[in-house]
Amino acid sequence: MSLSKNQPKMSNQNDTTKFKVISLFSGCGGLDLGFMGGFSYMGNKYNELPFEVVYANDIDEQACETYEHNLGHKIECKDFREVLEAKKLPDADVVLGGFPCQDFSVAGKRRGLEAKRGQLYKSMIEAVEQVQPKVFIAENVKGLLNIGKGEVIKIMEEDFAKVGYTIYINLFHTADYGVPQTRERVIIAGIRNDIDKKYSPPEPTHTDPLQKGFLDKEKKNWVTAKDVLSDLEEAKEGDMENHYWSKAKRYPGTQGNNNIKPDRPAPTMRAEHHGNIEFHYSGERRLSAREAARIQSFPDDFVFLRSTSRAYKQIGNAVPPVFGWHVAQSVRKVLE
Repeated sequence: MSLSKNQPKMSNQNDTTKFKVISLFSGCGGLDLGFMGGFSYMGNKYNELPFEVVYANDIDEQACETYEHNLGHKIECKDFREVLEAKKLPDADVVLGGFPCQDFSVAGKRRGLEAKRGQLYKSMIEAVEQVQPKVFIAENVKGLLNIGKGEVIKIMEEDFAKVGYTIYINLFHTADYGVPQTRERVIIAGIRNDIDKKYSPPEPTHTDPLQKGFLDKEKKNWVTAKDVLSDLEEAKEGDMENHYWSKAKRYPGTQGNNNIKPDRPAPTMRAEHHGNIEFHYSGERRLSAREAARIQSFPDDFVFLRSTSRAYKQIGNAVPPVFGWHVAQSVRKVLE
């Protein structure tokens, strides 16, 4: 497979200048792309970073195909619990994991830790305990903070601490980092106890121009939907990779059936929308998978394989690469 000039190439694993990364619940690779850097998005370059992925895993076959097609790196497509039983994870400086979040989301059934998927965070804890990386990063939805009146996140913090890590929990708004989306996410960062460093979250680069009583001239305004979609307004379906859209009829008043606003960041791109992805601000059609990918800050040369519905799901499940790049910078400061 040939890689586009804007896509990162996996480094030689013998390159001692790189920090080694294990990626769990990798999906199509949004967070991994952010950590590697070396990509362009809407005219902005995100420099290559000193991270190399030495092992990646996900259970979704379509997402794994997309990962390998774009990142040029093998991903093991199987239940990660089977991998843990084999105890063959490589050494690494960093463990990343956006463990499945459906049971923690406000939009989900909120069964939390009692659900099978809710228990998968324990697989990540076991991986951290096995590998003993210097740093780990776990990503999840905002709803994780208030399930059980805060008891769930408290339990998670205690469980991660038990395996030898100082824990830092931060809530981020991805629009504050140049992602044209009102997506809020929790990052749980852990630093191994023998490392004399504290974790400092990345400083926001953008700000909401409508936020009252606050003006920071050092920051740019939030990126809007029109900023990243305007050049596709007249594009025909199929004019570029993944520029196809759901034909699901509009059902007013239900989720995903409103027009996005052109002068604001788009709402969160969801993985499970059953065709009801939001309508373009023109109101004439739903967002295409390519437009959803732009809203998630994927570069245009990142191609999502299989059907449009599968592309939507892969995009919605992903960590926005631009946000991931900023998180990677904060991890880099700890390691260097």
